[in-house]
Amino acid sequence: MEKSITIKNKRVSHEFFLVQEFTAGIQLTGTEIKSLRDGKASIADGYCSFTGNELFIRNMHIAEYSLGTHYNHDPKRDRKLLLTKRELKKLAVKVKERGFTIIPVLLFINENGLAKLTIALARGKHAYDKRESLKQKDMQREMDRHS
Repeated sequence: MEKSITIKNKRVSHEFFLVQEFTAGIQLTGTEIKSLRDGKASIADGYCSFTGNELFIRNMHIAEYSLGTHYNHDPKRDRKLLLTKRELKKLAVKVKERGFTIIPVLLFINENGLAKLTIALARGKHAYDKRESLKQKDMQREMDRHS
């Protein structure tokens, strides 16, 4: 019985408006996938950026594998994201527009045992937008409590 690994970026919905989501594969080394299967990763500080016409996730932390030898990986190295050319082109055009960024939302291992990352094209929220979101959440909680 394999337990399902999902690592969420909890700050995303508070800090950003999510415009569109994509699911991308990640190019990992052997010790990285083993550490990921142990659930030892964080995408909270991660972000995506283009180098040429390839998309990389930067600042995603995957802890060193405990049984790894000198072949162990660098925990915060840049990892290439695997998307179709059409998706990459669409994201590249949007990122050039003012205010758009690409952020990781969810890291999971699919039914075939492959690591996948859900990324979102997002626009940052202002302070007043964040307050409005909190008000909406509180009102919803109140309604759920009284029904």
